[in-house]
Amino acid sequence: MSRSGYSDDYDDDRMLYLWRGTVARAINGKRGQKFLREMRDALDAMPNKRLIDGDLISDGEVCAIGSVGVAKGVPMDDLDPENPEEIAARFGISAALVQEIEYMNDEYPWISESPEARWSRMRAWVSKQIKEPQS
Repeated sequence: MSRSGYSDDYDDDRMLYLWRGTVARAINGKRGQKFLREMRDALDAMPNKRLIDGDLISDGEVCAIGSVGVAKGVPMDDLDPENPEEIAARFGISAALVQEIEYMNDEYPWISESPEARWSRMRAWVSKQIKEPQS
């Protein structure tokens, strides 16, 4: 199974719609928006614009969530990269948001890409998810 835990094995389309609603609330909620802004800033601050897949941190390189961990000094060595609940608790976000980010970082768009291309794609995705405050 993938790190995100996502599957196309839905017996009932309503379950997929419910899940997508959960993800949308996680992204658009206060904690999700705060985390996405932190992720954008962490990605921008990376000296080497490269993201790994399949792990939070490995040999000094990080995935999108790992970039926030490094920027904020969050210890990640003891985290299981395949346990979204554990990661969510450490970062103060929902497991649904963790799974969505892991899916986007690791699996989408189902083609092989360089770590630099992954960074560019994830930076664009994060920016698209951020809702600027209304004046």
